[in-house]
This record gives sequence, structure tokens and C-alpha cells, in this order.
Amino acid sequence: MVDDLSDLVRTLRASGGDTTDVEVKSAGGGLPASLTASLSALANLPGGGTIILGLDERAGFRPVRLADPQTLKQGLAAKARSFTPPVRLTITDGIVDGEPVVVARVHECDLSNKPCRVTSTGDAYIRGYDGDFRLSDLEVQGFFSARQPPLFDRKPVDGASADDLDPDLVASYLATVRERDPTGLGRFSDDTELLRRAGVILAGGQPTVAGLLALGRHPQQFFPRYVIQASAEPRPGDPPAVRARNQATITGPIPRMLDAALAWARRSFDTAIITNPDGSVTDQPGYPLIAFREVIANALIHRDLDHWSQAFAVEVRLRHDRLVVTNPGGLYGITVDRLGHDAITSARNAQLIAICQHVRSLDTGGRVIEALATGIPTITSALADQGLPAAQYIDASIRFTVILRSAVARQKTTDLGSTEVRVYEALRDEPRTVADLEVSLALTGPNIRKALRSLRGHGYVRQDGGKGRTTTYRRVDG
Repeated sequence: MVDDLSDLVRTLRASGGDTTDVEVKSAGGGLPASLTASLSALANLPGGGTIILGLDERAGFRPVRLADPQTLKQGLAAKARSFTPPVRLTITDGIVDGEPVVVARVHECDLSNKPCRVTSTGDAYIRGYDGDFRLSDLEVQGFFSARQPPLFDRKPVDGASADDLDPDLVASYLATVRERDPTGLGRFSDDTELLRRAGVILAGGQPTVAGLLALGRHPQQFFPRYVIQASAEPRPGDPPAVRARNQATITGPIPRMLDAALAWARRSFDTAIITNPDGSVTDQPGYPLIAFREVIANALIHRDLDHWSQAFAVEVRLRHDRLVVTNPGGLYGITVDRLGHDAITSARNAQLIAICQHVRSLDTGGRVIEALATGIPTITSALADQGLPAAQYIDASIRFTVILRSAVARQKTTDLGSTEVRVYEALRDEPRTVADLEVSLALTGPNIRKALRSLRGHGYVRQDGGKGRTTTYRRVDG
């Protein structure tokens, strides 16, 4: 455990904050109230997580002297019993920089009992890449739905008919099936029979959910939130009134949405002019388009399609130093640590994937998906080729998030002094005033203002307020 803990603390210090499956609390004054949300969220997280008591995140994860570690361990064990079902913990002692800490391994709650709730309030929490959040009633239904095999993509779409299918997409699909699978599905010469056996329509001609999403004229007529909500955050120097850039709601069947998402990326990503070894000059988007395409295709194909998820869109948020893509529904049949390592083609929406294997873009003629487990390796390779950090994948059972980090994320703190880094990290969770920063950092006002001026000059911090209003500072990366 000591060696594992040392590696874990080094990772935390390198990243500058908690990770998805690790929560650090100083606990100098006892068990913090925020531990309630963290225990529930980690118990609901696939694979569970770890809580470390006795480290101060804002001081670079340095140890905090614990007055009575034994009392903290007893308190943790008692608190674990205040959940339904009780949170299962493995509590051990650890040493960091010569000081004792308490390490609690939070075991994942059994799927049949999720979500893990606070018994006294009924609240349940989910882990995000940027904190713990209370589950809404709809999200709770997502955990209930996960207890059964997902078959929603095979159901008929109420009110839809064969006229709601896009004739161009259907014609392209039929041609591809007969070319690529001539002795299987393609051997059925009658178009209607082929579409029925493929699961695009039912016996009476009514489209299935999978058929409509893949080949429909306008699936959002029946599924208004089966869309991509994309936006870019304001740029440094934008006036405070600017809330977002390039906001777009992308609709249509899956192949058209995928093409439109790529068009949005070309408009929105910063582009560098690169000189190649052969002397040619090309444009290089801030993120590889092939990686973005794989992320979006996965989000559209693997998003949850059950009733609870119909209020949620696929979300794309382009921030100053990262690109965040989130879809409703977690991983199915595979864990995050095996993504890209095992050639597993696990399918939450098996019917939809089977159809989309033969769907082609009408603009480019390219495949929508391959279903060969090549997407994650493609993302990894494209990011490495461009010198970008590896993608981060976060499975929260009912929500899946992919984070691509820009070159700015890798270089961000290398050009900052120690005081600037401390101020930058202190703004991680919420906007703060200079007075707030003086109290939390024990720095003087002039030093803090000097650091803030530098951070604003780098585009890392934004000032809000002034002229009679309270002046606060927030991180541009959100």
C-alpha cells in the first residue's frame, strides 16, 4: 500500500487536482461534510475509488497533521453505514512525507443496488470530471434501467411510418449491404424484407428506434434531444457579456449529424500553419479531426436510448485548454482501463450498430463506424502524432465523458511562477475575490494582484465585475 500511495500522490501532484476516482480531504478539523457526497459518488462509480484523509490539495497535496487518525477511521466506518446500501470500505494507514494519512478504498456498489443513496435524505451522487453532483430523478432512473439488458433500439417509434425514412440514405444503405454482405443480409432481393430483417423497420413498415436514428429524415421530430449541443467558451479578451462562441444544435440522422459535427469543428478549432519535413505547408487543427470524429461517432452510437435519457443531448464543450464530449449512458460490457487494449466490440445498442456498419456519409461516402474496436486506438494514435496528451475517459455509469487536452494544457504551468500557480489552483473550484485569496493563501494583496495580472496576460484568468460591483476572478478553463 505504501508504494501504491506514493505513486498516487505523485500523480495527484503532477495533475494539480483530484482525479475521477480519487478524492483528497485535509480532515484537519475532522471528517468534512462534503465526504457524504464523495462516498455516494465513488460507490456509484464503476470500479469504485479512493479517499485520502490528511492531504491539503491547495497546498500541493502536502500532509496535514491529523490529531487522531484512529477517530477518523472510526468515523469513516460509521459514516459508511449511513447509506443504502451501506458503502463498503477498506481502510488502511499510510505515510506521506513522513506524516500519517488515512486511506479508504471505496468499493463499487453492486449494480443491482445502484444508486447508492444517503439513507437520511434519499439523495444519490455521481462523480464527474469536475466534482460530485446530486443525481436528478431522471438520472436515478438511468441506474434502474442499467439493471436490465438494453433493448430500446429495437422498439417501434410511435407515430412514425416508412415515409419518415430518408430515401437517399436508405438507397445507399441497401446498396452497401448487398455489396458488403451478399451471402448474408444482402441476399434478400426484396428491399422491404431486407430492411425488416436488418431491424430498420417492423413487419408493418413502422421504423424502429435504430432504423429512424440511422436512416430517418428528421429523427428529432420524435426524439427532440437526440442532438449534439456544441459550443466554444469565450476567448481571452472577450467582453464579459460574451457567454459562448459558435453555439450550434446539430440535428438529423446519425451520418448527417456526424458530417455537421466535423464542419463545426473545422470552424471552431484553432488552426496552426505547419511546415512539413517535405517543405509543404498545411493547416493543423488544434485537435485532430479524425480523433474528434471517432469521439462523436462513439457518443452517437453508444449513448443510452432508454426513456430516462431522452431529456439529455450529446454535449460538446470547447474550452481554452480542453475539449469535453459527454453523452448519456456509461460503458457497456467493458471497463475504462480496457479501452483501446482489448479488441472488444461491446454494444449497448446492438441493432443500431449493426445498421450503422452499412451506413455511409452522403457527403464523403465514408463509413459511419467500423465496429472493429479500432476507434480508441485511432484516437490515441492521432493525439500522439500531434504531440497532444492522451485522451481521458470517465465512466460514471449513466454518463460517459471524453476529454481531449490541448498543447496549452501540457504547457500551462511551465511558464508560471510559484505564486501564480498557487493563485491559479485556488481558482479551480469557483470565482474568488482578492480578499478571499488573501485568506486562503496567506499572501498579501499586492502579491496576489501581481499574480492575477500575469495570469490574465496569459489568458488563464478572467476578471468579472468592477465599477461599483464586486470584482471576482475565475479560471478561463472553467
